[in-house]
Amino acid sequence: MDQNPAPTQGHTAEQSVLSKSNDPTSQEAPLKITIILPTNAYFMAGIRDFTMTITQNMTGFSQQWAYRLQSVVDELTNNAIEFGSAVGENITITFVSEKNKYIEVFVKDTGTGSSKMSAADMMQYLESHKNIDPTTITSIRGRGLSQIVANWADKVEFTDNEDGGLTAHAIKYIDANEQL
Repeated sequence: MDQNPAPTQGHTAEQSVLSKSNDPTSQEAPLKITIILPTNAYFMAGIRDFTMTITQNMTGFSQQWAYRLQSVVDELTNNAIEFGSAVGENITITFVSEKNKYIEVFVKDTGTGSSKMSAADMMQYLESHKNIDPTTITSIRGRGLSQIVANWADKVEFTDNEDGGLTAHAIKYIDANEQL
């Protein structure tokens, strides 16, 4: 008798969520979720809620870090909506996580927004602003990337997209010794 049943409807046993969940020896692959949104701040509340839910329930981060990571995603997404993609365009947000190891987020814009910058420009901006004392900033705007994202992510980078936009990438690792 064949121990490996034939795949059905285009799904193999390796692709089946049920077969992996029933096999205690299987390695869990990182979870990857991608969301495509129109450039409209209306959807930000849903992204905030989604970020909180995924961080609290699927990563192993504490509630305090879930709130911090929610702010990181909020800042990157707002920047993409406000500056990176014109009205009528989309932004793409991708979450990748491995439980008790890390969470990372990629926010991709189209480069059609009001303030197009290159990845090198963004990194220069981040480096020149991240060590500024936040109490000396008198402007209402311009602190999120350098004060929130840079301080609450272990790694922040920007890459130029083939289509002319930018992808912001932030990653936070779980550190058992870190004060939560």
